[in-house]
Amino acid sequence: HVQLVESGGGSVQAGGSLRLSCQASGLIFSRYCMAWFRQAPGQPREGVASFCSDGTTTYAERVKGRFIISKDNTENPLYLQMNSLESEDAAMYYCAAQLGFVGANYRLQTHGFPFWGQGTQVTVS
Repeated sequence: HVQLVESGGGSVQAGGSLRLSCQASGLIFSRYCMAWFRQAPGQPREGVASFCSDGTTTYAERVKGRFIISKDNTENPLYLQMNSLESEDAAMYYCAAQLGFVGANYRLQTHGFPFWGQGTQVTVS
């Protein structure tokens, strides 16, 4: 059973930075994919970035060059370093995971990931 707990959200001024963390338990497979999604009020949940255990990363166009997803090993948290934050980045951010690989076309899509955290709020003013 996989459990995901996000932290690191908060309020920041436009142009500032935040680092989100996602601590996973039960991620016992050596092959996995994890991702960050976000959802603003009244908007669908959208993929932000994904990381798979083979080291491959995927980014949404809107965050390329500003956000960095990383994870050192199976035990360490998944991170999302967010730089040059814009008002459009304000949302609830969710961590998601899949045991095993997710197909490349699905790594920023919600149905690629069965396990979800409760979210952490990011506010940009």
